[in-house]
Amino acid sequence: MSYKKVYLKPGKEESLRRFHPWIFSGAIHHIEGEPEEGEVVSVYTSQREFVAVGHFQVGSIAVRVLSFQDELIDHAFWVRKLRSAYALRRAIGIAGRPDNNTFRLVHGEGDNLPGLVIDLYAGTAVMQAHSVGMHVSRMDIADALLEVAGDVVQNIYYKSETTLPYKAELDAENGFIRGGSADNVAMEYGLKFHVDWLKGQKTGFFVDQRENRALLERYARDRSVLNMFCYTGGFSFYAMRGGARLVHSVDSSAKAIDLTNENVQLNFPGDPRHQAFAEDAFKYLDRMGDQYDLIILDPPAFAKHKDALRNALQGYRKLNAKAFEKIRPGGILFTFSCSQVVTKENFRTAVFTAAALSGRSVRILHQLTQPADHPVNIYHPEGEYLKGLVLYVE
Repeated sequence: MSYKKVYLKPGKEESLRRFHPWIFSGAIHHIEGEPEEGEVVSVYTSQREFVAVGHFQVGSIAVRVLSFQDELIDHAFWVRKLRSAYALRRAIGIAGRPDNNTFRLVHGEGDNLPGLVIDLYAGTAVMQAHSVGMHVSRMDIADALLEVAGDVVQNIYYKSETTLPYKAELDAENGFIRGGSADNVAMEYGLKFHVDWLKGQKTGFFVDQRENRALLERYARDRSVLNMFCYTGGFSFYAMRGGARLVHSVDSSAKAIDLTNENVQLNFPGDPRHQAFAEDAFKYLDRMGDQYDLIILDPPAFAKHKDALRNALQGYRKLNAKAFEKIRPGGILFTFSCSQVVTKENFRTAVFTAAALSGRSVRILHQLTQPADHPVNIYHPEGEYLKGLVLYVE
């Protein structure tokens, strides 16, 4: 089978020669035929040399590259790619552990599958498409996934209603596309939690903070902990297992607070150390005293695109300034940004500015990023989205 052909403007193949997986619409000279959104196309230089094959889409990223080889995108292709992704998770020791059945199995460009995310929660894989092509291919991917990872995957839940471009009018409905399960309790490093894959953010839980939660556990002993933007309480129950004196979880969503309380009950039933509050973060920070000596700031993305960068950096400055102002001497601050458009340097500068305004002595203990099951493709550095600092505040 031959695919419709996309021809680039002269010189526009340079980034592809360096294996960058995106082709922007401005790089395209012309297209032979009229590919549908989500269709596989072949890409050629202005000299008619083959460079890549990928999913076509209307928008600034016109082609997401699936392969730099001239090959068919068929069942064997999906099996090979998913096998490679699963082998990585086994190699890093995150798949196949008796105390952990939660991890990211496919991380988009980081696994050479741009536009596709698959998170595993116990026996259910939650699949999310961020491109029309991956949506169109979802059933083929589901078949390949069961073939490759049938030892750990019994059900596949498709959750892409909010991640696909609305202009494509795909009417993507969330729901099970293979199997089905009402059991939504998964385990991460021996701690249990409910996953809200039906209505929750991302795929239902923030798998990307697993190693950072484990690090927090080591610092929690005898501390008074504030988990701000707690979502479903991940950092909170790690702090409790680490021996925290008290843990307060805060989120503006009452539903998130309900899930946090359920998760605490799963692991520490009746434990009086934990309280949760459904309240705006800035209001809570304003009214709280100086009772905390370990604070976690893990806000949702303040900037989804470059236009919002300036406001986002102001948000990070304001948020961290409040924490520096209120945290007890000898306190530890875990502070994060998950905005892809905010660089490590942007984030660090915002936090440094907040520290300087507080006038306190602050030292960096750790510089954090996403875990190894969220790998960054070396040819696609944009994939490094999670930034974190652990700070000691005198």
